Formats: sequence, structure tokens, C-alpha cells
Amino acid sequence: MSNFVIPAPPLATVPVEGTAARFPVRRILCVGRNYAAHRREMGGDDRDPPFFFTKPADAVVTPGEDAAYPTLTSNLHHEMELVVAIGKGGTNIPVGEALDHIFGYAAGVDLTRRDIQNAAKDKGQPWDASKGFDRSAPISAIRPWTGPAPQGRITLSVNGQVKQDATVADMIWSVPEIVAEASKLWALAPGDLIYTGTPEGVGPLVRGDTVTGEIEGVGSLSFKVV
Repeated sequence: MSNFVIPAPPLATVPVEGTAARFPVRRILCVGRNYAAHRREMGGDDRDPPFFFTKPADAVVTPGEDAAYPTLTSNLHHEMELVVAIGKGGTNIPVGEALDHIFGYAAGVDLTRRDIQNAAKDKGQPWDASKGFDRSAPISAIRPWTGPAPQGRITLSVNGQVKQDATVADMIWSVPEIVAEASKLWALAPGDLIYTGTPEGVGPLVRGDTVTGEIEGVGSLSFKVV
């Protein structure tokens, strides 16, 4: 018997590749503008320390699920990203030890209400409504991983047409650097997901679009916008 005054919400989880196990999602951290070409297309060209925004854990859209077109936007964008799944927590993690804290990797898409984001930027307001909305974090199964972080090709297609095509090695801030920087701001814990930024080629989606993304050696995902 629980002692909750209302029913407890279900735990958000992501499948683990090759097993029947699930990865429990604690929270989602996201890195902004972590590829040089994408920084330029969004109006910047520098190497500031990585900055973060968040999405709620239940924003995940797992394999086989559709992504709902969100309310109050007419400019929904796709952003293909490598996702880091944290398996061991810590604070102030040294860069040289960061990979030891990673359980695995996945392919993910950071869906963005671009019009709401741009309006917030103009007014110096937070990005929460543009990034942290319902079902805004499609993700593949998580592939358990040891050793160096993925460096291969990252692509996204809409209705079979390639929109984003780059390599993870093009990231301004590497996976170990991202984990180390995040651990200075938060006490990282098992179950945290980190979306590591998107390459150039972000663009709009409409209802009925089929989105397919892949990261070499990590995995792929496909979903429909409904």
C-alpha cells in the first residue's frame, strides 16, 4: 500500500538494446550549439563553455511510438543528437574519468518549437516552453558501451530526404568534456540522459512527416509526427 495522495506517475524508461531490461530515466539534460556549423546557422561562431537546458523525463518518445505535433507552434524543428546515458553518478567529475560514468549511448532527436524559442531569445526569457514540452525527446534503444565515445556519422532524414549529415567527431565539446561540465552544475546520477547537441541542417516538420535518424555504431530511430 502506498501513502501517496494521488496515483504516482509511471516511471519513464528506455529499452536497452539486446535485452529485455529498461533504463529508468531520471532527467534529461541537453547541450546547446555544440557543432560549429550549427552555431553559425543559428547566428553564433565561438567556443563558449557548453550551456545546458532541460527536458522532463517523460518527454521521451521510445521506439515504436509517434511524436505528437505540439500545441502553440507553427514551426516545429528536428535536431538529431547523440545521447549519453549515465550509469554512475558524481560531482566535479574529471574529464579523464568521465567515460567511466557512462552506461551507453543512443540516437535521439531534440524537437524544438523554434518560433517560441526565437521569441524567448528576443525577450531574454527561458527556453522551457520551446524545448521541454510533451513528447519532445524521441530516442532509440540504448546501446551499452565501454571505451572511447562514438565518433561516426550522424544523419537525419525526413520522408526519405536527408536533412542532417555530419560526424559526431565534429562536436565542439567532446562527450567527456560535456559530462565533466554537467557534473559541475548538477550531481549527476544513474538514469540521467544527456543530449549532446545537433549538427547543421535543422529544419521544420509538419504532421504526417516520417523522421529517421541514425548514428554510426550506436543505433537508429524512426517516428511519425502526428
